[in-house]
Amino acid sequence: MRAFVVSELAHPSKIAMTQNAPEPKLKPNDVLVEVYSAGLNFFDILQAQGKYQHKPPLPFILGAEFSGKIAAHSPIPKGCPYKPGQRVFGSAQGSYAERVATDWTQILPLPDPLTYDEGAGLYITWPTSYEALAGRANLQPGEWVLVTAAAGGVGIAAVQLAKALGARVIAAAGSEAKLDIAKKYGGADHGVLYSKKGWQKEVLKLTGGKGVDVIYDPVGLIQDSLKCIAWRGRALVVGFAAGTIEKVPTNLVLLKNISIVGLHWGAYTQHEPARRTVVWRELFDLLASGKVKPLLYPTTYPLKRLADGLGAIERRETWGKAIVKVKEEPGVKAKL
Repeated sequence: MRAFVVSELAHPSKIAMTQNAPEPKLKPNDVLVEVYSAGLNFFDILQAQGKYQHKPPLPFILGAEFSGKIAAHSPIPKGCPYKPGQRVFGSAQGSYAERVATDWTQILPLPDPLTYDEGAGLYITWPTSYEALAGRANLQPGEWVLVTAAAGGVGIAAVQLAKALGARVIAAAGSEAKLDIAKKYGGADHGVLYSKKGWQKEVLKLTGGKGVDVIYDPVGLIQDSLKCIAWRGRALVVGFAAGTIEKVPTNLVLLKNISIVGLHWGAYTQHEPARRTVVWRELFDLLASGKVKPLLYPTTYPLKRLADGLGAIERRETWGKAIVKVKEEPGVKAKL
């Protein structure tokens, strides 16, 4: 099968698609999924180089987020509610391939209104943003939220979800074009350029001098953002897309009476499985209501151009969720 196999650790630009990769080996609890679309993530770039926390033994197939359907010849483990041909989305190592083996507990049914492309970016991005805001920060209606990298995959989801939860949202990004995306598609109330010196003063002005109640940061801008956090504010550490793990001065945490809150959604399977069920139920309700909707980057990349898509993410050219098209959905043309 076609797949993006990492035989030697290297930047994705130096790895070519394989035409004859071996078929996935299924474990007792696995199902086989025909992959239609796969979500591009920044951490894929790191994993290909051996720089990510999860290091599969070589050789391995890259990719972690996908949507597709249960293969016609897939075994169905005992207790598994899914059937061959059913549309699903989920997460498993090796999603940049025509087929992927995954534990059936790591997939969910793809809601009927959503396309495979929309489903490919759901499993990691959306619960990360929702649990950060609703679960970890306990966001309340009327509160102010600052979202950094607001036009990115998790950022634009966070903007939409914060608005759906009744918050007032300030989008922060590195260009006016991305601020426009956050406002037009995410519904952000205001936008600030964090590439502009002293941007925190603009945030304070927008909030009437109070500052923001919640900071949602997938970039690594917590320390800079603390200059405009409110009394009793909560700063969410979601990721480090800028590449640097910050060392926050704890005297600011004390003086401003604030909380620095972490979010590791991937660990909920082990530590809080019941919470995963609640988060997905509430997310499905929001998606069904139309209050939030997955936002896709207009260019979808065929599997053979995976490195181009990851390169665009690395250069911060993309917005919303960038997708790799592995197999064409019936009646839908690729956007190249």
